Amino acid sequence: MDPKALYEQLVATNSNFELKGKNMLFTSANGHMFSQLNKAGEIGIRLSKEDGEKFIVEHKSSLFRSYGAVMKGYVVVPESMLDDMNLAAKYLQQSYEFVLSLPPK
Repeated sequence: MDPKALYEQLVATNSNFELKGKNMLFTSANGHMFSQLNKAGEIGIRLSKEDGEKFIVEHKSSLFRSYGAVMKGYVVVPESMLDDMNLAAKYLQQSYEFVLSLPPK
């Protein structure tokens, strides 16, 4: 399936999430982005340092890059995880809750 369509499907799993952007699709809350789709078609989610490290190990993932730069606090959602949209949605919710815990921008 098309990465953009998968990302749109993932964001649509929760009515609290709104897909933003035209060229670079992303979600944000509290003034902080918490997920995005890069030019390579990878979905990145923002997690706390501890949760991000655990996610990378458990899901054989890596740090997320966008426009050639490593995005601080972001990890790549593996393509295989998108076969289980409920699991991917759980992590997107965790990402959302993490940015809500940050001071508003």
